[in-house]
Amino acid sequence: MWLWLDAVVTWINHEYTWDPSGLIPECWVEHPHLVHDLAVLADQRRRAGMAHTSDALEDWHRYALPAFSDRLRERVKSHCDSGHQPWPSAGRHVRHSSDVHRRRRVAAFRRDAAPAQSSVWAPGDRLRLVDGDLVDLETGEVTGPE
Repeated sequence: MWLWLDAVVTWINHEYTWDPSGLIPECWVEHPHLVHDLAVLADQRRRAGMAHTSDALEDWHRYALPAFSDRLRERVKSHCDSGHQPWPSAGRHVRHSSDVHRRRRVAAFRRDAAPAQSSVWAPGDRLRLVDGDLVDLETGEVTGPE
């Protein structure tokens, strides 16, 4: 798989990239988001090449490749122009993954999923709709006006 993806990167950089800012960096293997994107892009191109008409190839050229190139420029920017740089978001990821923050998220999830403790409606209360019909607040049944 790695050798195939490496060949795909070499091919894309040679055949489809004119502006150096659009080149897939040589450190692509150290960027998991690029590896995942490249695997999908490469498979889409492989499958488009097996199609019986050129429609899939046209879609690959018109949509898949430009979308990949846009994501590449947005995510990598110029971080690796002079060699691979460490992940700029490592600190935030470590904080996010810490036990303290994980426990805070789990507590928030539980609070959100907990059933309401009290209701403003008393048992047997009904809601009157604009047209006069009544809604039983316990069952949701809609009945005609009293």
